[in-house]
Amino acid sequence: MQIPVENIYFLLCYAWDKLEEKDRVNVSTDGQQDLLELLSRVLINGSRILLKRGLEHDYVAVTEENVGVKGKLEVSKSVKQNSFQRLRAVCSYDEYSADILHNQILYTTLFKLLYAADLDESIKDSIRKVLRRFPRIQILDLSPIVFDQIKIHRNNRFYEFLLNVCQLIYENQLPNEKEGTWTFSDVTRNEKKMATLFEKFVLNFYKVEHSEWDVSGEYIYWSFDTHDDANLEFLPRMETDITLRKSDEKIIIDTKYYQETMQSSYDTDKVKSGNLYQLYSYLMHQEDGTKRNFRTKGILLYPTISEEYDLEYRYKNHPIEIRTINLNQHWEGIKERLSSIV
Repeated sequence: MQIPVENIYFLLCYAWDKLEEKDRVNVSTDGQQDLLELLSRVLINGSRILLKRGLEHDYVAVTEENVGVKGKLEVSKSVKQNSFQRLRAVCSYDEYSADILHNQILYTTLFKLLYAADLDESIKDSIRKVLRRFPRIQILDLSPIVFDQIKIHRNNRFYEFLLNVCQLIYENQLPNEKEGTWTFSDVTRNEKKMATLFEKFVLNFYKVEHSEWDVSGEYIYWSFDTHDDANLEFLPRMETDITLRKSDEKIIIDTKYYQETMQSSYDTDKVKSGNLYQLYSYLMHQEDGTKRNFRTKGILLYPTISEEYDLEYRYKNHPIEIRTINLNQHWEGIKERLSSIV
């Protein structure tokens, strides 16, 4: 599924809930054809903002050999390194430094972009200029564990947007034939990652653009009877992708992402049966006797880049709809389509 780069960027910003930061970074997406180039520009502009206002600093433990004593004298280390004989001493102290995790991840990602085989040299020149403005920052060996260590708070939340971009770039690096270089994989070809992205995008879109609804996921309990409550522990947990609630209305949206929206059966397009079973199960088991839940609407929402579907059915009091959203159109069209669905 070939989605325009501009629209992938909007999906990411909604999914990360970083629309304000997107506007601050202010990267033009007009005519952009390459996602890595766009993400690189985001990091360049974002880094410039950070450098202008001042990088985040924190106290970092430092142990090093000095002339004289600074902080805590490390006697055993000084003796082991023969520091005293050279009129020096190994000391430990806390230094207020920019060489901390957030800056290290950002600096490392910018540095590694210089070795991206498919990145334009003009972008790399801009990266080099930005890197020269950084103070001394350690280059990390990036890994999932490193990104798990990130801690965001009110004073450094602008970093979160840039670090999300860094993680996306890291997760989609592929070794290149030329030693020491790498290529950026096509994000849209990974159905599992795109399914998660699409779900979070739709969830946050309705949270941001339609505040008249209470929007969240929802746990649904099986309406089964049993002679032993311990048996219920063996039932799988049901959780909706998106549930929209008002005082007298409720909509369950189950998002799906496939390269092909429909499945073909005897040369005829069909809705995937497993998707319908899942939505049907949500609708049946969420009934609790209230009027709102008795007539809950269920929607299966698929992305597409070609043909749109608007299929409507009804089971008892529950409207059931099959909707698609064309991600190959202008962004305003995507917003209008999503808004019309609810």
